[in-house]
Amino acid sequence: MTHLLPLLRDRRSVRAFDPDHVLAATDLSSLLEAARWAPSAGNSQPWAFLVARRGTAFHADYVDLLAASTRRWAPAASALVFSLHQAAYDDGDGLDLAYSDYAAYDLGQAVAHLTVQASHLGLSCHQFAAFDHERLAREAGVPAHWRVTTGIAVGLGVESDVEVRVRRPLADVAHEGRFGNPMSTTLIE
Repeated sequence: MTHLLPLLRDRRSVRAFDPDHVLAATDLSSLLEAARWAPSAGNSQPWAFLVARRGTAFHADYVDLLAASTRRWAPAASALVFSLHQAAYDDGDGLDLAYSDYAAYDLGQAVAHLTVQASHLGLSCHQFAAFDHERLAREAGVPAHWRVTTGIAVGLGVESDVEVRVRRPLADVAHEGRFGNPMSTTLIE
């Protein structure tokens, strides 16, 4: 792990946010710009974000959609951001379901860019899925050809008991040529 960029190496998904931190509009814009510049299939940029800063009516509405497990920590974040990906194309005459098979992948890259930019700004992100996706789509007026995907709590992280980060060994996830054939350990250590 010593060869990783510090922004990647030191990243944490905190569950404690400074409840007094206010996310500056310039910082929020920077996060969304980072997502906007992520690569996508054919430059389709099949992603969108629903954003609510703490203290707004939208934020209160979003908090109401969170599962109890997420509601314990996410409301203290400076903003709640929900990611969406385009699942079909609306050509005006109805939905064409033959949209990019890679929209969810492209959204993942956009969110990754957003989280790295957040780290660069000294902010923390915690991604989550424990919320009412269907109700959010309905209440936020998400078009039928879009899918609500994940939530991202963004703010100034407060370090509590920092646990040692553990990941599966690289040999478990990097296969050479065929699945189940681990990369040579001399290449990955």
